[in-house]
Amino acid sequence: MTADFDVIVIGGGVAGLGGALMLSRSRRSVLVIDAGSPRNLPAGHTHGFLTRDGATPLEMMALGAAEVRSYGNEVVSGEVVSIAEVDGGYRVSTTDNDWTARRLLVTTGLVDELPDLPGLAELWGRDVVHCPYCFGWEVRDQPIGVLGTGAHAVPQALMWRQWSDDIVLFQHTGPAPTAEERERLDARGIRVVEGRVTGLETSDGRLSGVAVGETVPRRVLVVAPSYVARHALLEPLGVEVVPHPRGIGFQVEADAMGLTSARGVYVAGNAVDVAAGILQSASSGAMAGVAINADLIEADTVCAVAASSWSVA
Repeated sequence: MTADFDVIVIGGGVAGLGGALMLSRSRRSVLVIDAGSPRNLPAGHTHGFLTRDGATPLEMMALGAAEVRSYGNEVVSGEVVSIAEVDGGYRVSTTDNDWTARRLLVTTGLVDELPDLPGLAELWGRDVVHCPYCFGWEVRDQPIGVLGTGAHAVPQALMWRQWSDDIVLFQHTGPAPTAEERERLDARGIRVVEGRVTGLETSDGRLSGVAVGETVPRRVLVVAPSYVARHALLEPLGVEVVPHPRGIGFQVEADAMGLTSARGVYVAGNAVDVAAGILQSASSGAMAGVAINADLIEADTVCAVAASSWSVA
């Protein structure tokens, strides 16, 4: 097909920009469309990304966009509203524009479905957190609570014990610890509070306690969201969403390089692995970029052979 771009990337986080950078260096024409609402924006800072530890999410995006633009490609603001197959490729539409591409890389991330507790969402990414590798160092040695909502609560509490010796596991809606789990928790000095948590208490906009009959003073609360990939744009293409192997959410089904069941449509980052951190997401975007370039090389070669055969005939 004759298209505006070789590849359109939907989502300008580290996965999308990682793929766009690899494709740009492969001399492909690329358009990145980003809605400007990264999942990690409430966190304020990103951690664990070598050479960029502590950068804000927006700083990471700006640096990546500048690198893609330095190769002559485009990064634009906009929210994609639809994808449609057309002439062997795809039309991508925002509220203002339409573009066509031979291949797509979708890196729209995920939605964190949080436990239903009053005030919890307002503290998300600051005093209510989920990942010790993202937040543990910043909250080290503080009184930390772990909200039990499933079978992962005990391992979660034991993990967070690495960052603080003041850990309380709130059983909440999770199962009661087994005798063996109690022994492990006791050995690490982790208190278990039974009963359903009814709310969070704050002071000056920061978490101060967890209400469960009594108020247990806490500065940090660890929760386990359900992670659901943003997949609505892919549904019309027949792309499937499958459970994560650990039962922590739902992600887009794709092969090891990000290729979905829709021809020429790839995914990367949290859309394809809801457990991926920022460094893993950037890596999966780069891998998808390599795979897309190989896909296009094969397509270009097939077309060249066909054209050569036709001219000889």
